[in-house]
Amino acid sequence: MIRGKRILLVDDEPSIRAALRMLLEFNDHTVTEANDGTEALDLFTKGQFDLVTTDFQMPGMKGNEVAVRIKKVAPKQPILMISAYEKRPGDADNPVDGILNKPFTLENLRGAIAKLLSN
Repeated sequence: MIRGKRILLVDDEPSIRAALRMLLEFNDHTVTEANDGTEALDLFTKGQFDLVTTDFQMPGMKGNEVAVRIKKVAPKQPILMISAYEKRPGDADNPVDGILNKPFTLENLRGAIAKLLSN
């Protein structure tokens, strides 16, 4: 199990952010929260993160747009999309490295993080 990583968590729903933060902190990760894509990009440029997790459906800037902008400045940055929408990872307009579909379990989340950060 992967522990103690720096994770940027992007989701416009406060209750979902709080739940994800709790799950991530349970595994000793340090979590920085952003409530939209603009805030996420600002925080990303100011810090260093082992992983970015982003929701897909957000007002203003969708998660795939956040991923495109992050990958332009940090092509190797691992990005996990957590979404109820079926999106394919790895193409030009959704360059995320993995997708975790809602609903998911703690074990699903741990597995997705391990897959992205074990490389």
